[in-house]
Amino acid sequence: MSAPEPHPSATPTLPRSIRLIVGLGNPGRDYTRTRHNVGFMILDRLAEKSGLQFRAGKWHAETATQSGVHFCKPSSFMNQSGQPVAAVSHFYKVPPSEMLIVLDDAALPLGRLRIRSSGSSGGHNGLKSIFEHLSTQDIPRLRVGIGAADGKEMSDHVLGQFSPDEQPVLEKTLQRAVEAIESARTHGLEAAMNFYNQPEPT
Repeated sequence: MSAPEPHPSATPTLPRSIRLIVGLGNPGRDYTRTRHNVGFMILDRLAEKSGLQFRAGKWHAETATQSGVHFCKPSSFMNQSGQPVAAVSHFYKVPPSEMLIVLDDAALPLGRLRIRSSGSSGGHNGLKSIFEHLSTQDIPRLRVGIGAADGKEMSDHVLGQFSPDEQPVLEKTLQRAVEAIESARTHGLEAAMNFYNQPEPT
């Protein structure tokens, strides 16, 4: 099922354009498939689908540009994500309202997506760092459910890998997140929010 287009007479209350898409994660081979790196995974899927070529730059980030939209994977560690994101956004003159931050969320079940235009960090250190460097919480974000810690230390949970049983759901989630980003770019954040914040039909 594809996302519906917004009604032509609707008055948009959220930013129409997304010009900078940021996926959060930790750099290095040891973190490649961990829960905390779903933001990287989703941007990699988007790159594979769209023919994007990420390149390391001077901002401690890997970046790519396509059709006036910029893509960023900070190569700082998660807790320092704000510095490279601020540098890239300032260079390309993208205000916070025209960004989309893609990140993991242990408060959401695996497979759920939640798009918001603003709000707190929810304890996510990468998002908190971005807020600090950009001096605002009014930054659109796509939260991707990675499942609860279930008694584990949170750091062990987010830095752990998905189990074999979780892989099929993870694959569907990554694909749906890519579709949500494309919907936000094409139809606007509000339309993507209305559609992809709902559980996927079974």
